[in-house]
Amino acid sequence: MDSPVVTMTRNGAIAVVTIDRPPVNALSADVRRGLLDAFGALASDPSVAGAVLACAGRTFVAGAEISEFGTAAFSEADPNDVHAAIENLNIPVVCALHGTTLGGGMELALACHYRVATPTAKLGLPEVTLGLLPGGGGTQRLPRLIGAADALDMMLSGAPVSAQTALEKDLIDVIVEGNLLEAAQRFVGELVATRAPLRLASELEVDRASVSPTLFAESRASLAKKARGAIAPARIVDCVVAAVTTPFAEGLKYERDLFVECMNSPQSAALRHAFFAEREAGKIPGIAKDLSLRSIGKVGIVGAGTMGGGIAMNFLNAGIPVVLLEVRPDALERGLGIIRKNYEATASKGRMTLEQVEQRMALCSGTLEYAELGGCDLVIEAVFENMDIKKAVMARLGEVCKPGAIIATNTSTLDVDVLAAASGRAADVVGMHFFSPANVMRLLEVVRGRDTAPEVLASVMALARTIRKVAVVSGVCFGFIGNRMLEPYLRECEFLLLEGATPTQIDRAIETFGMAMGPCRMIDMAGVDVAAKVVLERRKEGALPADPSYRVACQMLFELGRHGQKSGAGYYRYEGRTPVHDAEVDRIMEGLARQYGIARRSDISDEEIVERCLYPLINEGAMILEEGIAYRAGDIDIVWLNGYGFPALKGGPMHAANVIGLEQIVACLDRYADKRGNTFGYWSVAALLGDLATAEREFGGA
Repeated sequence: MDSPVVTMTRNGAIAVVTIDRPPVNALSADVRRGLLDAFGALASDPSVAGAVLACAGRTFVAGAEISEFGTAAFSEADPNDVHAAIENLNIPVVCALHGTTLGGGMELALACHYRVATPTAKLGLPEVTLGLLPGGGGTQRLPRLIGAADALDMMLSGAPVSAQTALEKDLIDVIVEGNLLEAAQRFVGELVATRAPLRLASELEVDRASVSPTLFAESRASLAKKARGAIAPARIVDCVVAAVTTPFAEGLKYERDLFVECMNSPQSAALRHAFFAEREAGKIPGIAKDLSLRSIGKVGIVGAGTMGGGIAMNFLNAGIPVVLLEVRPDALERGLGIIRKNYEATASKGRMTLEQVEQRMALCSGTLEYAELGGCDLVIEAVFENMDIKKAVMARLGEVCKPGAIIATNTSTLDVDVLAAASGRAADVVGMHFFSPANVMRLLEVVRGRDTAPEVLASVMALARTIRKVAVVSGVCFGFIGNRMLEPYLRECEFLLLEGATPTQIDRAIETFGMAMGPCRMIDMAGVDVAAKVVLERRKEGALPADPSYRVACQMLFELGRHGQKSGAGYYRYEGRTPVHDAEVDRIMEGLARQYGIARRSDISDEEIVERCLYPLINEGAMILEEGIAYRAGDIDIVWLNGYGFPALKGGPMHAANVIGLEQIVACLDRYADKRGNTFGYWSVAALLGDLATAEREFGGA
């Protein structure tokens, strides 16, 4: 074999074809060419009685080479030609699976005559998470092997299954212990010795018992609710229908046509952008890859409230001991009790065992003494969002933490540099902004202070992966990346309310755009009191525009005791957790409009709501890039996708701006500046946004 990524060796009459393309053996064009060469050679060699297809390294093929999609390389060495070359051999081909067999790797395995796997192997077709469908025969072979219903479940969820589940579903033939390659060769030898028939998935019929009369209708109805507007899931259902109703060759052509449709869609482009942006977010410019990291084997958390307890659970889940500090015994007891209650609730749903609950709780200890934090490698303050309180805590941590310990603040808005200075050891301080509920939300904003040591920043970014967080680095400014961009979004929401829009109309328009939750429902859920206090604190600091009508809506609701869902009334009235339009809110907004001389009108369109809420948010993102608060436009997208419910199918606000067109956004901001006036600079176009629009370039472009 000439190909450096695919080699072929012999063990007597058994050939072993090995893919070796680190790190995950992605099914790139050079791998596909190598496989075609290898199986072409086997077809013309009568001395070979059987073959094993395996991968070197830590995993079998973990998917296609996504970066090739939409390029010339995509059309080189069609995967279906590789699969046909395997299926058409007159000798048994056994696929030896370990690690993660995903996407194109799974389709490659399905084309082999038999499959063996290690006990820890996982198999799946996750293409739907990238706005795609399996395009190498997966939608046609999988239903023929395991039935239509199970195939739909696997492809629509995108979640991998364990080797044991795969065995039970007849997706693999045997689980092998010990040396995988040796076991696979023995298996082939047995097939050859017994002259076992070649099993071709493409020649099977879909088991009719797996196709209930309502299967496809129910699948489509479910997708209409859970995957609203998503193209790929619906096309997967179409392909499985074809697998049931048409010959294999016809279904394969249909699958390829729909795959190309999905690949060329804006939805898949957005999801693939997010896929790569998430990986880029972990790369910190200017920090060497071989930088020595600080070891983090024990974590302290100051504050056992909802946030502190949620943060603690992240580390307990990763097997890292936690010391939880509170100032009062009852608060400490309550905090530890809530952690246990959360775990027990998870266990009651079958997602963990009671033994695992006890294992996690055994790692968690409580204390009333700061001195007990002295043995921790990382200490995170998670106390009330008040500068004076947090400065006092940071000063105390500076005294009691051991040399080399990392001190982190969970502030969501306050100046990390001021808090770092209060500790007396600013180089050890970093922001770790968790999102509530901290044990559920994937996002972690890691805030680099002016004096944060490079190894501290790098150590926390590495730790984020350990606790399964998506970490994005932010510089120091009010609200960092996410909450700073949230401010103009909420500002325009409130002005629209004063001008005559209702919470229901605003939320409906924003949710139709694709946001998980409209701004009024979001504030009600987070707490109107929380939102109002941020505004009031910023007013005290002199950090707000000189506009007396700025964010007066949430302040008035706060003063009236309408604190949101928790008080039964906020922007909505609540029946349980169900928001209901409240005419009293309309009267409150009318009164505020009169007080501040704001004209009410009835012609506010959904289009205007989306433009006024989202375009200033994008503009703020451009300023964040200008100032170097975020390293990349993709980092901003990852923050909003994982922390604020921005629609994944739009790829984040900066990617969405590229799709809309930066020139159009600039023109729209200018139009609102003319229409509404720009006394307070609300519609001033960020220099970066204006420059990119003029140059006809995009965020993140070269």
